[in-house]
Amino acid sequence: MSEQAHFTRMQDGTLEEWQIIGAAHYEHFKHTADTYIDLLKSLEQHTLGFACDQLQHALMAGTLARRAGASNEHIVIALCHDIGKSINVPNHGAIAAEMMKPYISEDSYHVIYNHQAFQGEYYYQYLGAPTDLRLQWKDESWYPLACKLVDEWDAPAFDPDFEVDSLESFIPLMREVFHDKPMALG
Repeated sequence: MSEQAHFTRMQDGTLEEWQIIGAAHYEHFKHTADTYIDLLKSLEQHTLGFACDQLQHALMAGTLARRAGASNEHIVIALCHDIGKSINVPNHGAIAAEMMKPYISEDSYHVIYNHQAFQGEYYYQYLGAPTDLRLQWKDESWYPLACKLVDEWDAPAFDPDFEVDSLESFIPLMREVFHDKPMALG
């Protein structure tokens, strides 16, 4: 067993104990990409009423982004935009965005966070909701990327017969983006 702190209340911790905790956290960061990979794999269990499971959808979105010549970060956000569904479908964009926030640009964060509102253009009329929600962000720097993610990589990505790139082919990109030094920690 590795070293651990012995305090039972945070306010009682010593410098040495917080150094132990910091070192343990840093070791944990080395497994972040593996956690995302496992979450993506878990999407295979969910079709959520669509023609394909959510892993196929994720792989197709990532494949479409890759084939369009997107940057590595944009390929990964296309691949992982719905990863929050592995936890909860409602609010999945916000869940995914918060999970990825330490590793992606601010623009990518806003794209993931708000992508469902952008999708509303295609189906909110069937739910009695406004279809033009995306327009509230038309002047934001991330608006064109959100349109691209939803219109070119997400919305067309529900074909169970589409030949997707393998999850394994995306792993190096995921390791690059979800690296062991989150931006939030420097």
